[in-house]
Amino acid sequence: MEIQSLAESGLVGYTVIGVILILLLIKSVLIVTEQTAVVIERLGKFHHIADSGFSLIIPFIDRKASTINLRLQQLDVTIETKTFDNVFVNLQVSVQFKVGRSQVKDAYYSMDNPRNQIASYVFDDVRAEVPRLELDDVFAKKEEIALAVQKNIHESMNEYGYHIVKALITDIDPDHKVKDAMNRINAAKRDREAALEEGEGLKIKIIKEAEAEAESKRLSGEGVAKQRMEIVRGFKESVEDFKKSLDAVTHEEIMQFVLMTQYFDTIKDIGANSKNSSILMPHSPGGMKDFQNQIIQGTFVGNDLNSMNRAGKEQKNTEK
Repeated sequence: MEIQSLAESGLVGYTVIGVILILLLIKSVLIVTEQTAVVIERLGKFHHIADSGFSLIIPFIDRKASTINLRLQQLDVTIETKTFDNVFVNLQVSVQFKVGRSQVKDAYYSMDNPRNQIASYVFDDVRAEVPRLELDDVFAKKEEIALAVQKNIHESMNEYGYHIVKALITDIDPDHKVKDAMNRINAAKRDREAALEEGEGLKIKIIKEAEAEAESKRLSGEGVAKQRMEIVRGFKESVEDFKKSLDAVTHEEIMQFVLMTQYFDTIKDIGANSKNSSILMPHSPGGMKDFQNQIIQGTFVGNDLNSMNRAGKEQKNTEK
C-alpha cells in the first residue's frame, strides 16, 4: 500500500510540474500583431521593443509594459478663439499623427498622455494664429493656418517620437449672430446683382424696341415716299393723257379734275374702313381750286428753298 501511495504521489507531482511548465511556456510566448510594437521591461527596467510576429520572454521576470499603435491616428480638437475683428469662432482641427517605429521607446517613456499634450499644442498654436486675421481671412486662409499649426506641432512633438503627418481645419463655425449677418450680406449682394441683371435686360429690351420702332418708321417713310412718287407719276400720266385727248383743256383744269378725283377716292376709303371714327371737315366741290392753289404754292416755295440751299453751299465751297 505504501508503494502504491508513493507512486500515486509521484504521479501527481509530475502532473503538477508538467502543468507548471506548460504555463511557463505559455507565459514566455509573445505574439505581436502587425503595425504594433510591445515595450518589454525586465525587473521594472526597459529591456527591448518586440516587433510584430513571434517573440519569447522570461516569465515573471520580463513583462509586457505597453502596446504601441504604429498606425496613422487622428485627434479631433474643437477650439474657441477670437479673430482680429473681435468675432468668436469655433474651429474644428483634425491632427493626423503616428509613432515612428524607431522611436517607440521615446514615445512611451517621454509622454504620459500624448493625446492631451498634442491637443494643448493645437490650442496654443491656433490661438496664436487666428487672432491675427479677420473673420473673412480665416475662411480664405484656413490652409495657411493648418500648415502653420502642423509645422509648429511637428517641431514640438518630433523629439518625443510623434510625427505630425497632417493638420486639417475641417470646420469654422462663427457665432450664430455673425452667421445671420453674413447670410443677410450675401442675400443683399445677390439681390443687387439680380437687380442689375434685370435692369440690363430691361435696357436691352427698350433699346431693341426703339430700334425696331425706328426701323419701322424708316420703312414706313420709304413706303410713303414711294407712294407719293407713284401718285405724282400717276398725276403726270393723267395730265398727259388728258392733254392728248382734249387740246382745249388747260393744265390747271386737268390738275383740278385729278385732285377732285383723288379727293373723292380718299373720302371713299375713309368711309369704307370700319375702324375709322367719324371725321368732321369742311367740304365743297368748289374747294378743289383752293387745294390746287395750295399745292402749287407749296411746290414753288419748296423749289425756292432748294435753290437757296444750293446757292449757300456753292458760296461756302467758293470761300473755302
